[in-house]
Amino acid sequence: MADRRTFLKSLAGATAGLSLSYTTFGAASNSDRLGEVLPKRKLGRTGEYVTMLGTGGYHVGWTTERDAQEVIEAALEGGVRFFDTAESYSKGTSEERYGKFLTPKYRDLIFLMSKSTGKDAKTVQEHLEGSLRRLKVDQIDLFQVHSITTPEDVDSRIKEGVLEVLLKAKEEGKVKYLGFTGHQNPFAHTRMLERTKESNIFDTVLMPVNVLDPSYFSFTENVIPKALDRNMGILAIKSLADGRFFAKKEKAHWSSDDPLIPNYLSIKEAMHFVWSLPVSVLISGNENATFMREKVALARSFSKLTEDQKMNLIEKVRDIALTGQLEYFKKKEV
Repeated sequence: MADRRTFLKSLAGATAGLSLSYTTFGAASNSDRLGEVLPKRKLGRTGEYVTMLGTGGYHVGWTTERDAQEVIEAALEGGVRFFDTAESYSKGTSEERYGKFLTPKYRDLIFLMSKSTGKDAKTVQEHLEGSLRRLKVDQIDLFQVHSITTPEDVDSRIKEGVLEVLLKAKEEGKVKYLGFTGHQNPFAHTRMLERTKESNIFDTVLMPVNVLDPSYFSFTENVIPKALDRNMGILAIKSLADGRFFAKKEKAHWSSDDPLIPNYLSIKEAMHFVWSLPVSVLISGNENATFMREKVALARSFSKLTEDQKMNLIEKVRDIALTGQLEYFKKKEV
């Protein structure tokens, strides 16, 4: 416990340095033509500042088109300016809906991210061109190697020329920044960091960050410090373990008699825990506008947790975390 407390304290300074001070830049910098923008955080070494809450594109793809439009509009109205998607989300439907409801009117206001699951150069190139077409943009702000699974998967993608495609796309101006993602294995992430140590091509890394993670096969402990050493932006997903913090997750036909929320902690505690770590943006998937507005309200109410508060939350759910059942997306085979 003492080691974890020391570890959390080591991250505290990095967290404090992320937020954009509007007292420096003036109140106008916290608004745009749509109104007040959510607080922003520095995106690693890019020099960009992104809203602390981002809209998850997976849900935009599988929910109804009307709900997707309302989610996008609620996000914009609430001050969210970071939008996530991927070519694999409902076979491009998520990107198509952004291309219909988001980018035609609001491209100048948003930070747009997409990704490719491609395992080889040819596939990644095809995915990139398809993403640009569906999103109806000439440039994607952040394009990522998506869903790396194991160290061997990392080695294979590099061997098959995936990184060269990304670098070429950046040189051609089709993408502005580069990153990689995954939710299965933190040691896939550390392998990618090792393999790109000299080229240092990645600006961001996306991973699960939640109150369970420090106790079980942890991305927070194994990846975040290494990424911060490289001055990379940290993108947080699965802050509620893909819905498994709740009693029922209907889409996955899964239920719990002893849910984390509300039996052990609140949604507010779970999300404020993540924002109290050095993450640039917490990406949240919401299948309707009501859920989106709830997350916006939680962002606006954010108050950084103390180290003791974070430790107490981690310890409260530690035994549940160690079962691995709620973070089902993690695979310990390496």
